Amino acid sequence: MPTSTEKLFANVIDTLHSRGADYGHPIGNHKRIAELWSAYLGYPIQPNEVAICMCLVKISRQAEDPRVDDNYTDALGYIAIAKTITEAMQDEDGVWLDGI
Repeated sequence: MPTSTEKLFANVIDTLHSRGADYGHPIGNHKRIAELWSAYLGYPIQPNEVAICMCLVKISRQAEDPRVDDNYTDALGYIAIAKTITEAMQDEDGVWLDGI
């Protein structure tokens, strides 16, 4: 019998696969969001930072009601997305690419 933590991680993986099938690699969407946020805020935001900030939104929401499971799922998903985008933002030598 899987633990609640194992069920949570399985749900995150299922959600990431489902969204990936619907929308493709997350860097495209997060790049667009970063460009919009950068224009609005007046300083550069990177695509991986968008995912980190979205995770923080979920953490803030969790403070309102820690019983909402969706916030745990989404926060873990955004951390995984941040890692995926961070890896995509580097070339094969580990050098950060400009203008992603």
